[in-house]
Amino acid sequence: MQSDSRASSLRAALEEELRTTGSLRTSPSGLLLGQVVDVTSADVVVELGPRTSGIVPRDEFKAAPDIGKDLEVTVTGREDGLWMLSVEAARKLATAANLEVGSLVKGKVIGFNKGGLELKVEGLDAFLPASQIAMHHVEDLAAYAGETLLCEVLEIDRDRNRIVLSRRAVLEAEARREREHAGAALTEGAICRGKVTRIEPFGAFVDLGGIEGLLHVSNISHQRVEHPEEKLAVGQDVEVQILRIEEGGKRIGLGMKQLETDPWDEAAERLRPDSIVTGTVRRIADYGAFVEVLPGIDGLLHVSQLGVGRVQRVGSVVSVGDEVTVRVISVDPVARRISLSRLDPRGALIGSEEAAAGEEIEEVLRSDSSIGTNLGALFKKALDK
Repeated sequence: MQSDSRASSLRAALEEELRTTGSLRTSPSGLLLGQVVDVTSADVVVELGPRTSGIVPRDEFKAAPDIGKDLEVTVTGREDGLWMLSVEAARKLATAANLEVGSLVKGKVIGFNKGGLELKVEGLDAFLPASQIAMHHVEDLAAYAGETLLCEVLEIDRDRNRIVLSRRAVLEAEARREREHAGAALTEGAICRGKVTRIEPFGAFVDLGGIEGLLHVSNISHQRVEHPEEKLAVGQDVEVQILRIEEGGKRIGLGMKQLETDPWDEAAERLRPDSIVTGTVRRIADYGAFVEVLPGIDGLLHVSQLGVGRVQRVGSVVSVGDEVTVRVISVDPVARRISLSRLDPRGALIGSEEAAAGEEIEEVLRSDSSIGTNLGALFKKALDK
């Protein structure tokens, strides 16, 4: 800060000296103008006024400037009555003067620390905080060494010729433009292809070509999916249907099961009341067990239908993964509900001796013989046992 203050004081003193002699010349950017009057191996001599001269280090020039050429300069010091000048520092001042917050600039990464990246922007020192490097957290800052990055100017410190940048703002603006462009081509109900980019317990994010949508776990398959990783993997290509578009494309809901045949379409035909089916217990709740009776279709086996007597705890009778034989009580395709029972219509446990005996009685009663003959047959079967 002391060197910056000293340079400001020297500039003010030099400008005052030139102003009193009427020889102050400035460029459109407000920098001092001087004319080259001599070039040596070490310095370029610049005349600022009739009796005011200064020198610029020769190594600031790639090639020797022509005698008589005007240069934009700024003062850096004073030695032996001569003003120490610099065209490089003047160039930095001109660059800083033209910069505004929100301007886009290109900078080369020249270093880094744990706080972020150090860049050079047309000779100016610039800092890119770690939180502004990308749209995600960056672990390895060294990976950006030597790269040229397009950034947005966040802050400008003209006294120190230092700026603070954001690359994240540029990336977010690009993503917004891509999202708006891609979103304009998307419509609800459309079927498109995408790539799984991220998986969370609640669903998977799918890139639809510059815009992401959420495939909720409940919309992956008609079969119950506990975690998206059961069906999906990062990088997998998927075909999805757009279920909804909200907030101008910022929120897009996707579905996969909507492209499959709905198993409920044929549930009523395949699962008729009083039909006996075998299923697998998928979930257990306090009030009963959910049994998968067809792929993607679960029915509720209520606690009251688990056995003949009172059942205190569902888990004491069935466990997840058990195969059970059940009777269909009712099917409601509209509400997507199926009621199941382990009891036959007479209240006997399916597969038990009581259930078998009841079936025999019904079989005999359905025969064409007389009632007396039927009763005789029943007594004969009982004696045979």
